[in-house]
Amino acid sequence: MSSQLLDKREARIRRMFGQIAPWYDFLNHLLSLNIDRRWRDRTARLVPPGPAADGPILDLCTGTGDLALTYDRAAKGAVPVVGADFSHEMLVRAVKKADAAGAGARVRFVEADAQALPFPDDTFQLVTIAFGLRNVTDTDRGLREMVRVTRPGGRVAVLEFSKPRNPILGRLYGGYFRYVLPLVGQLVSRSPESAYRYLPASVLKFPDYDALADRMRAAGLTDVKYRSFTFGVATLYVGVKSAET
Repeated sequence: MSSQLLDKREARIRRMFGQIAPWYDFLNHLLSLNIDRRWRDRTARLVPPGPAADGPILDLCTGTGDLALTYDRAAKGAVPVVGADFSHEMLVRAVKKADAAGAGARVRFVEADAQALPFPDDTFQLVTIAFGLRNVTDTDRGLREMVRVTRPGGRVAVLEFSKPRNPILGRLYGGYFRYVLPLVGQLVSRSPESAYRYLPASVLKFPDYDALADRMRAAGLTDVKYRSFTFGVATLYVGVKSAET
């Protein structure tokens, strides 16, 4: 596997996502057969927003804002939601999407690096990240920042691709991820940075299940649990920030 393909330097990742921003939503829904919408809805049901008094919600690596807007709907507009991403091009589309959904006055978008968040300690009742943690250059630093800005007793939720444990499904999934997805993604997006070849390579190399849960515990979270979606194609990890963290 080419080390250049898995180059996760901030400048390259920012440039790559900026280039594919016009096709991002279309390809997400196409290549996941629209199941990605259900994964986000299920995340908001399994890790629901608390009352507004518990603080706002942060969706990190928000992209075009899908999970941030899912949480706005789940909270019925009663809890402030912040979406943060370091891709300006993605955030332009997120703002337009929020305005079209009538959520522009409630959901705020901030251009920020996941490794150095511009928020005070102990701010958010819930910090989420969907399919973005593996793109953060320093995974552990990103997790520590997520924990830092979560209030004591608050939760961190990570929705990320994983590798199915069933050997037959694993082979089918691997074939789709290695050959079909890159071919369709590159044909449509024509990404100069090979974004849709980077995607499967990054997933196959990223820790999942117990390995990622252990990284979350090392970042300061307790009671870390995970639940797989769609036979293990995606997994939701949830941890709690204790008062001692």
